[in-house]
Amino acid sequence: MDIAEKVSTRATCDRLRVGCVLVKDNRMIASGYNGSISGEPHCDDAGHLMIEGHCKRTIHAELNALLECARLGHACNEAACYVTFHPCIDCFKSLLQAGVKEIYYREIYRPEDLGVDLMHDIAERQGVVLEQV
Repeated sequence: MDIAEKVSTRATCDRLRVGCVLVKDNRMIASGYNGSISGEPHCDDAGHLMIEGHCKRTIHAELNALLECARLGHACNEAACYVTFHPCIDCFKSLLQAGVKEIYYREIYRPEDLGVDLMHDIAERQGVVLEQV
């Protein structure tokens, strides 16, 4: 989790700086932070692109970590995810679909928007650890 915290310092959206690390077989296979698409303006420089209360200029940290796995050819099935904030529902679903079996988070950001109870129900049904640490 300490590495995820350090990764979050690279985030380029000041609404919330999030870091994520994917670990498999006790080895870090990818990391990600919330930031703009490569070569595009960052929120910190150009401002936020708000749609329905969410900044759409950035890609979330969890998705950036999954995309790094895809780009580098690392399978993330059976991996563990360490993320500084509880994943949103879309990132949560993406992590599960990619085969991540453990998700550890430090804090919850806007629980009323996340559907936290729904995600915990899904995690239990799927045999996935979803735990605040």
